[in-house]
Amino acid sequence: MATYKKRGYKKSITQAETPDIAQESTTAEVFERLDTSASKTEEFVAKNQNIIIGFIGVVALCVLSFLGYQQFIQNPKEQEAINELNQAQYYFDMAVNSMNSDSLYLRALNGGDGKYGFLDIIENYSGTPAAKLATYSAGMSYLNLKEYKQAIAYLDEFNADDILLSALAKGAIGDAFAQIGQLEEAFDYYVQAAQVNENLFSTPKYLFKAATLGASLGKNDQAVSYLKRIKTEFPASKEAELVDVQIGRLENRP
Repeated sequence: MATYKKRGYKKSITQAETPDIAQESTTAEVFERLDTSASKTEEFVAKNQNIIIGFIGVVALCVLSFLGYQQFIQNPKEQEAINELNQAQYYFDMAVNSMNSDSLYLRALNGGDGKYGFLDIIENYSGTPAAKLATYSAGMSYLNLKEYKQAIAYLDEFNADDILLSALAKGAIGDAFAQIGQLEEAFDYYVQAAQVNENLFSTPKYLFKAATLGASLGKNDQAVSYLKRIKTEFPASKEAELVDVQIGRLENRP
């Protein structure tokens, strides 16, 4: 059966054109808003041009000042501090290997031959890596001079990324406290020293000191656990050769 078509019927194009018109209108509104925003931004920049330029200038000056400080002040200062430290450290190393060490430790601390000692470096080059190392070495010098409170003060100030030196500093504070009879504090610092960084040198050394001192303080269980840890975790250490006797003595203690 034939489909009837009404004569003179023409398909309407109004609906097909409507979305295009709406889209064009929306696009125009978007561009209009962008133009308005751009105009407002330009107006803001124009009105505040001096402030913006001044701000950029301040930022640039700060960056250049920092770079200049690093290049012309901080870096030369650090190099100068290292040069001074070399002589003080030379006296310290001589003292470690000398029978007449006290005078050399004093030279390391106070300087000699026109060069700074550790104390001068700490005061004049604060914040430099050399000053940090001088703080450690000053504390160790005082420890060897048996000036234990001074040793504690300087070693407690020592703070560096070198984890081995950090462990040795805490262990030396423990030694100093032990020498002045503050045994609980000494025990705590030995434990801290063992925990700073696990290695074959400092960890068994301070675990053994903590165990030995802990046993004298009645901390038998802790002492035994430290000794057993040395035996199992650090069997190649020299302390491991001594733990069996100590463990047997503590475990059989009434």
